[in-house]
Amino acid sequence: MNALSPLALWLQRQWWRSRPSWGAWLLLPLAGLYLLISGWQRWQGRRWAHRQPPLRAPVLVVGNLIVGGAGKTPTTMALVQALQQRGWHPGVVSRGYGREGHGLLEVTPSTPASLSGDEPLLIRLRTGVPLWVGRDRHAAAQALLSAHPEVDLLVADDGLQHTRLPRSACVIVFDGRGAGNGLPLPAGPLRQPLPRQWPTAALPPGEIVYNADHPSTRLPGHCARRQLAGAVALDLWWRGQPADLACLRALAERSQHAPLLACAAIAEPERFFRQLEQAGLFIHRLPLPDHARLDATPWPMDATDVLITEKDAVKLPPEQHQTGPRLWVVALDFQLPEEAILSLDRMLRHDSSVHHDR
Repeated sequence: MNALSPLALWLQRQWWRSRPSWGAWLLLPLAGLYLLISGWQRWQGRRWAHRQPPLRAPVLVVGNLIVGGAGKTPTTMALVQALQQRGWHPGVVSRGYGREGHGLLEVTPSTPASLSGDEPLLIRLRTGVPLWVGRDRHAAAQALLSAHPEVDLLVADDGLQHTRLPRSACVIVFDGRGAGNGLPLPAGPLRQPLPRQWPTAALPPGEIVYNADHPSTRLPGHCARRQLAGAVALDLWWRGQPADLACLRALAERSQHAPLLACAAIAEPERFFRQLEQAGLFIHRLPLPDHARLDATPWPMDATDVLITEKDAVKLPPEQHQTGPRLWVVALDFQLPEEAILSLDRMLRHDSSVHHDR
């Protein structure tokens, strides 16, 4: 578990201002170089993809224009479940950020998070659909389609800039921070320029989803609804028991006497902490870097109860945590607007680049 370096903390302070600071402007020459290199890499990826035989299923890419997390994983899970209800049989491909190794791997419920990555394992556990990870998303897509002939739709988790994987449609996710200061890396948080309008020829057709109460950029989009679904003990969560609001209320009552410890190794821990407080819990905060490994538990062993996210729960096998604090998994209920789902469904059904056996 590594804390952010002073340089990384300084950069993030510059990125998430509403206007560029003097420090960000000083990095603008490097940002220009980054745009040239990354733009060339995306062009090379598209050129390579055009020379490959088409995949037999359409590809829906979920990604963002900013570095780091903005809510892609809950968006991916919500999309998979919503499109299943419309008759699709999806599979998911992902890079598997932070995992050991880069080769192809099919993720199963028993795959350790260290081998799959925390987010792919969470998606696999929550949705139950076939999921393959690999640095080469195109190879992962081919392997998944070969192993699972029933799959007729591929959802790519965090693949917007990986242009070697062709795409029929995309979902671009922003959180409440929007595009920050609006500058590309390293002067700002943007992986590629923010379009002046939407839709745009620079990106595939699709929808913009705001993981926030209100749009946080100038681009038109849909605001997702997110709220806490409840809590459940870690061992029961691993057995498939859903989170329960009554359990969360009981924990809130317990916290009236002594605050509970809340731990989160996600992109924006403060959002998780605020949601707990809005649900009536008194907490002590323990924020950790996104994707932090939890091999050595970061909380004091004399703590009585610890609240964690589902993304962190996948890194904590219950048989390894039978002593010490009681661990409670707090789940998120994430819903996408119906109009966004209907729009994507139409795009995927009318994609002419693949053969639909429907």
